[in-house]
Amino acid sequence: MGWWKTWKALEAQGIMGINRRNADYVLKYNKRGLYPIVDDKIITKQRAIEAGIHVPEMYGVISTEKEIDNLDAIIGGRDDFVIKPAKGAGGDGILVIADRFEERFRSISGRIISREEIQHQISSILTGLYSLGGHRDRALIEYRVTPDQIFRSISYEGVPDIRVIVLMGYPIMAMLRLPTRQSNGKANLHQGAIGVGVDLATGVTLRGTWLNSIISKHPDTTNAVDGVQLPNWDGFMKLAAGCFELCGLGYIGVDMVLDQNKGPLILELNARPGLNIQIANDCGLTHRTQAVEQRLEQLALNEEVDTVEQRVRFVQELFGHVPVVS
Repeated sequence: MGWWKTWKALEAQGIMGINRRNADYVLKYNKRGLYPIVDDKIITKQRAIEAGIHVPEMYGVISTEKEIDNLDAIIGGRDDFVIKPAKGAGGDGILVIADRFEERFRSISGRIISREEIQHQISSILTGLYSLGGHRDRALIEYRVTPDQIFRSISYEGVPDIRVIVLMGYPIMAMLRLPTRQSNGKANLHQGAIGVGVDLATGVTLRGTWLNSIISKHPDTTNAVDGVQLPNWDGFMKLAAGCFELCGLGYIGVDMVLDQNKGPLILELNARPGLNIQIANDCGLTHRTQAVEQRLEQLALNEEVDTVEQRVRFVQELFGHVPVVS
C-alpha cells in the first residue's frame, strides 16, 4: 500500500500523471482530425505564417528523392541552415549547418560534412526513418536560429527553447530547456538537456532539473540557471496563448525560441506534451488546469470569452510568483 499513499500524496499536490493527461485533457480537448496541424512541422509553419505568427523562415521543402537535386537552389548562397523531418519527434534526424568549408559544410558541433552526406540524410528523412510511425516524410530546410546572447552562459551549443503548456488558450506552465554536452547540444530532456522552471508572471527562471536531479548550475558552464530574466516575456506568453486559435487544439505544448535578431519565434507545437515540466517548476499541473476550467465555466455562463491579452493576464495573476534569486 506504500505506493498508493505516495500516489495519493502526489495527487493532492496536483501532480498530473500520464493517464490523467491522456483521459482528461488530450482526449477531451484535442480533436483527432486536427492532429496533422501539429504533427507536421510544415503544416504548422504554413498555418503560423498565414496567421501572422513569427516562425523560422522556411527556405524550401523536399518531398521526393528526385527533389534532392533541388538542394543547391533551395539553400542558395546561404552559409547556415537547418534540415529537419516534417514529422520527426524528439529532435531526431535534425541536421544543423553552421558554416561552409570550401566545397563542404560545417555542422554546429564543428564536424565537416560533405554534400553527399547531407543528401543521404535527406534521403533517410524521406524514407520515414525519423517520422512518427515510420511513414514516409518530407524534409524541411529552414532558417538557423541564433540564440539570444542571454543564453551564452547557461547553454552548451545548440538552441535553448521554451516550452509552454497551454489549455484552451491559457498558458499554465513554462519551462526553459537548455542543451548540454550530455544531450549533444539538443534541448531534449530525455537525452540529457536541463529543464528550468519559469515564473509565468515575470519570465524569471526558477530551479533546474537534470537527469532527475535538482540542480542550480549548468553542468558544462557551471553558471547558475536560476534567477535569469528572459527577455520579452510577455511576447512569449502572447505567442503561446495565440497558438490555440492557430491550431484549434485545446491542450498543447508550444515550443518557442529567442533569436538574437528576430526575437521570439514559434518552433513547433505538440499535442501530447510531456509532464517533466512539473518537476522543473516544483508544481503540479492539475490545480492550474482546474482553475482554467473554472474560469471557462464562468465565462460560458455570461456568454463571454477572454482575449489573448486577458488570458495571459489571468494566468499571470493567478499562477505567477516572485522567485527567490540566488
